[in-house]
Amino acid sequence: EIHIKEPIEKEVNPRLLPGELLLCEASTVYKYVQEDGSNRGTYGKLVCTNFKISFLDDDSASDDNEPQFKNKIVGENDITLQCVDQIYGVYDEKKKLLTGQLRKYPEKLIIYCKDLRVFNFCLRYTKEEEVKRIVSGIVHHSQTPKLLKRLFLFSYASAAPNNTDGRNQTVMFETLEDWRDELERTKGNVKYKAVTTNEGYRVSEKLPLYFVVPICISEESILKYEGRGIPIWCWSCHNGAALLKMSSFPKEQDDSTSQMQKAFLDGIYKTISKPPYELLKMDDLSSSLPSLQDIQTAYTRFKQLFLIDNSTDFWATDVKWFSLLESTNWLEIIRRVLKKAIEVAECLEIQHTNVLLIEESATDLCCVISSLVQVMMDSYSRTKSGFQSLIQKEWVIGGHGFLDRCNHLHKSEKEEAPVFLLLLNCVWQLVQQYPPAFEFTETYLTVLSDSLYVPIFSTFFFNSQHQRDTNKSGESLKTQSGPFKFLTVWDWSVQFDPKALAFLNNPLYAEKPKPDRSQRKTARFKHQRQLSLPLTQAKPSTKRGFFREETDHLIKNILGKRIGKFINSSDEPPNSLREFYDSWHSKPVDYHGLLLPRIDGPEIKVWAQRYLRWIPEAQLHGGGTIATAAKILDLMEEVQSLQVKMDEEHSQAVSGDVHSVPMLRNSARLSSLFPFALLQRQSVKPALPTSTWKDLEDEDDLVKRDDEFVDLSGDML
Repeated sequence: EIHIKEPIEKEVNPRLLPGELLLCEASTVYKYVQEDGSNRGTYGKLVCTNFKISFLDDDSASDDNEPQFKNKIVGENDITLQCVDQIYGVYDEKKKLLTGQLRKYPEKLIIYCKDLRVFNFCLRYTKEEEVKRIVSGIVHHSQTPKLLKRLFLFSYASAAPNNTDGRNQTVMFETLEDWRDELERTKGNVKYKAVTTNEGYRVSEKLPLYFVVPICISEESILKYEGRGIPIWCWSCHNGAALLKMSSFPKEQDDSTSQMQKAFLDGIYKTISKPPYELLKMDDLSSSLPSLQDIQTAYTRFKQLFLIDNSTDFWATDVKWFSLLESTNWLEIIRRVLKKAIEVAECLEIQHTNVLLIEESATDLCCVISSLVQVMMDSYSRTKSGFQSLIQKEWVIGGHGFLDRCNHLHKSEKEEAPVFLLLLNCVWQLVQQYPPAFEFTETYLTVLSDSLYVPIFSTFFFNSQHQRDTNKSGESLKTQSGPFKFLTVWDWSVQFDPKALAFLNNPLYAEKPKPDRSQRKTARFKHQRQLSLPLTQAKPSTKRGFFREETDHLIKNILGKRIGKFINSSDEPPNSLREFYDSWHSKPVDYHGLLLPRIDGPEIKVWAQRYLRWIPEAQLHGGGTIATAAKILDLMEEVQSLQVKMDEEHSQAVSGDVHSVPMLRNSARLSSLFPFALLQRQSVKPALPTSTWKDLEDEDDLVKRDDEFVDLSGDML
């Protein structure tokens, strides 16, 4: 049976951004609602522009049902072309991946998105010519390789008026002054200096214009190997120990070149091992952490658990939830990355030792570890402006290849890897373990992950500062010539109005340390799916990094020599690290001091808000953390109104910087995955254990119950 909402009579036109062009459209397209197998849905128009794919129905024209949390750029039924993951066509009930030229056009179109939405469109009632145009248009514009200048980023920058407010507090690290201020802030300016050697990109196009190195490093050394083999400063600890990174030399080298590089590294090592520098310990991340290929494979498996076509698929996977989750290895990778960050923090904090992170380009896992260490050790990085400045410093200016790693141009899947998403997943673990320590919320992290695929901001659409600078010049559509003025993602007012922006700020952020009152134990709420694996012994890893002080080992590692046979295969942390970890967790938390994530057993969880937000069956109405947050926000709203009255009584001006508190009415009806899940979405299955439901559904074909021994009373329904 098909429940049909009648086709719309009135013409609905898409809202186009400056520079956005309508490329193709199809009328009488039927969009299924993904709630059950009843084929319910609505008729509308499917359009494709040079920015997005959009479905327009009569609800698109009305503002009556406006959600509390609305994105001004990308609507609920909009998919940016960069957000499209895969497109499938359905031919005679069989799914087929659509790429390139099509000989036959499907009767149904399924679009899987990188933010894990799934759209099902039925084309049976659409005119054949329109089906050909819209399907081939969508496949061509979202799946085929394109030139950088063809990105919508450039169309928007040349057509949009540049009227953003200049009140962004994020440090962009585009000037020498920004780097000097950061050195001053971290008290690193005694031993380290900001250099201008790369002005005009004469050292390397991969390095930023300005960066920081030890004072004793000469300009000749930096120029010699295009910046390779040079320790670049990331951050200084309060005790003077510093976190450094270095790009290693290529592995395949002839003997004479290798000898020269070894001598060069020997000289560098000796220079920075003398006072006033602390003892140096190094870590080659390529041997102590999973490879980018491993990370990509794990994430590809992991996201399949959440790209659900319908309710039946959800309940079919629910029977094997734990085993499927563990087999992806994604949570284990998060655990290993967090453990590595704890190792580095212990060296800096306890051993007062400089740590040198080494990687082939120093722009992938180096960015993850250095960012995590700063979030854990520097409370400034846990404020919103501090975290954004950190992303600018380590990732955007630091040269992480967003264009390649996100595969925005569809040039090569070999380069693709969710490295930045890995960082956000790790930071989320800290945010949910220690909410008062962060000025921002998990909703902030979720919209930041979504912004990776919105090509009106330049932040995540270049591989390096050099690439961005060289592509800035261009002809404006408004006849005058001049450089493009790209928007930065940190101006959140472009995407959200003030009411929605309130959801990005944590109203419970601890402004001042409160060491006497520990709030470490957070309540656990009942979810339909347990989001962490049961407490089992972690599988031993095949590789484990350890720090070495000997010059020879340092040089061998940087030169890419294989030394795996010397590495202990045990994954148990060294005694000193375990003592550091246990000792810290036995004390009350200082929310403005060092933070160590809990990484044992089921403490590593699935980021529910990001991964489950589009699945109605995974939501609890009136439950989850949002139920508690709603009550607290009501109290805060009352306190704020009383404060205003008191201020008026004393004739004092009210500060304009007070964060507004989001109004959460009808909290009993809110989903546990609010603010993304809408109020009207309901699950159609009863609250029974999955295995019981399957038995009732099909008594003749009992499902193998590998997960039956898990205690279902606490976290699963």
